[in-house]
Amino acid sequence: MVALGHGAEDAWFSCPNRNMTTIDGTHLYEKYKGTLLVAVAQDGNQNIVPIAFALVEGETADAWHFFLRSLRMYVVRKDGVGMISDRHDSIRATVNCFGGDWQPPRAWWMFCIRHIGSNFLRAFKVPHLQKLVVNIGYSRTVEEYNINYKRLEERGKAYARWCDAIGLRHWVLAFDEGHRWGYVTTNLVECINSVLKGARNLPVLALVRVTYYRLNKLFTRKSAETHERKRAGYTYSAFAQQRIEATSRLAVYVHDVYKMTEVRKVYRFEFTPLGDPETWPAYKGPTLVANPALKRTSKGRPKLTRYLNEMDLRNMHGPRICRLCGAQGHSRSRCPQRAGPSGAGS
Repeated sequence: MVALGHGAEDAWFSCPNRNMTTIDGTHLYEKYKGTLLVAVAQDGNQNIVPIAFALVEGETADAWHFFLRSLRMYVVRKDGVGMISDRHDSIRATVNCFGGDWQPPRAWWMFCIRHIGSNFLRAFKVPHLQKLVVNIGYSRTVEEYNINYKRLEERGKAYARWCDAIGLRHWVLAFDEGHRWGYVTTNLVECINSVLKGARNLPVLALVRVTYYRLNKLFTRKSAETHERKRAGYTYSAFAQQRIEATSRLAVYVHDVYKMTEVRKVYRFEFTPLGDPETWPAYKGPTLVANPALKRTSKGRPKLTRYLNEMDLRNMHGPRICRLCGAQGHSRSRCPQRAGPSGAGS
């Protein structure tokens, strides 16, 4: 396992930014199999900021244990942090293994609602109810949750019991106590996976180098932008300023994370240069040899696009119902009771 940092991540959660992170894993496409684990956060101007990477053999319990332990030890040191992920069994085992490190009140582990919908469809094979389950997760008030939950229960108590087993605070927006900051999916980290799609086809050394320099360029550009906006006299980030200008009364409710003084702190740290390899101290550890069992055996270029799953299905609206006779399975144009064209019987 190899952990990748960029020098500024240690102090990311020491400044008052959004106390929330999203984690996920994505496959590598090089000669050897592997997985890149990624954790991202967001500043007060809606900018996605990667805070941790790890190269591991796969999404195993040991890999997630290493990643989440390092994330908690070196990056996410504050309490009350929210973490959004899928419901992978390895993540669940790791969270339970750490005791209170990733559980309330120190942390709030929550699930991606798109993955909840995918798990529901895989369990029950009822596509027309998947959207209703997702709507339950998106419920912003208790009243809205009760309405959607009742609709699901009317269609089958087994569906409602399946949702009950998840736990309200893990997936329903109305019960997250603000730890989600309005985010219900892992889209933030999926964006980083998409940006690194080409880099994931590189050898490990090249992948580390590309990731390092891309982040260095990102932090340099964002640091210049925040300093320029501060010098221009703006108190809030562009994201918050647009909403304050639309309704000036909102200014008293704006969180400190949206102030430019705090957004600047995210990018105030500098990257430590790697230096010339000839100046590095001599390595005295064990000799590392690539595991031949992880080598790809299939010929040709690895497939770069993933297979579609339940999350990629279009929204289903239930069985088709004829508006003429009310029966299911056909439309009005194909109804057997529909009268034929005039003169058909002559």
